[in-house]
Amino acid sequence: MKYFIADMHFYHDDIIGFSNRPFADVSDMNEQLIANWNNTVMSSEDEVYVLGDFVYEGSGKQATEILKQLRGKKYLIRGNHEEYLNDPEFDQSQFEWVKDYYSFRYDQRQFVLFHYPMLEWDGFYDRAIQLYGHVHQTRADYFKNMLGVNALNVGADMINYRPISINNVIQIINEREMTW
Repeated sequence: MKYFIADMHFYHDDIIGFSNRPFADVSDMNEQLIANWNNTVMSSEDEVYVLGDFVYEGSGKQATEILKQLRGKKYLIRGNHEEYLNDPEFDQSQFEWVKDYYSFRYDQRQFVLFHYPMLEWDGFYDRAIQLYGHVHQTRADYFKNMLGVNALNVGADMINYRPISINNVIQIINEREMTW
């Protein structure tokens, strides 16, 4: 199974207030995000695409410790808060790869993964699905309306703080296409 999530912001105390996250403190948030991930991603063979901002204020060592606790093969699309990647104590092997942008085909649909929302993307006119993060809840409706039916914000705040499966993404997009 393929899963997606963005903007987890491990170790970011201020994100709790900024995004109205339902956690008592950063320790509670980190623990719940790990539990939610592992209660969703069941196999070490599942693929989880993190669309940026995995760790915000943590060190490379802390990022490594978190990643070691998470099930699945992990792939990173760089966001604007990936400083831990440059920390010599970060174990680069925790991610299968790190890229700025990635696209692939699944179930006869093109998927485009990028941290930032884009007005138009590869395959836009052929029903390609864009998955993004970055904007949290503050401008979610604005981007949803501007980007249209085939773009989905997979930020943790938008998907109940757990990775969303590719099947759920397709279901959401298909429902939008019928009603939008």
